[in-house]
Amino acid sequence: MRLERRFRIILYGIFAALFATGAAWLIANQLKDAPRGELWQQISANLLMAHGGAAMVALLLLGALGPVHVKRGWRTRRNRVTGALMVTLNSVLILTAFALYYLASESFRPWMSDIHLALGLGLPAFLLSHVWIGKRDKSRERR
Repeated sequence: MRLERRFRIILYGIFAALFATGAAWLIANQLKDAPRGELWQQISANLLMAHGGAAMVALLLLGALGPVHVKRGWRTRRNRVTGALMVTLNSVLILTAFALYYLASESFRPWMSDIHLALGLGLPAFLLSHVWIGKRDKSRERR
């Protein structure tokens, strides 16, 4: 069920960019109240814009995964647990991002932010486990 090499590189690159900009934003956001806070405020805003742009590309790539990779994987009953987990985690990330940008009230925002941050920072581990289990299962089938 391996993805085409070029698509895989782009997908992993976008996920890496999302992780890097999200983690860097988290740090910059914490430094807004420190000396030179205005600089960190500007860095934070730029990181958030880059994160949003990468997220738009990720939405396109995730949409392309559905009809090919996800559908085929589900039909062949391969790597279903981590695959379903990846679909769920990415769906929650999309929903919380939408809520943070468009719906978040002051009472609702901290919850959405915490969920989004926790899942976003944890997603690389889930992605690596999904790939590793998929490769492990494929090598077992060859035996």
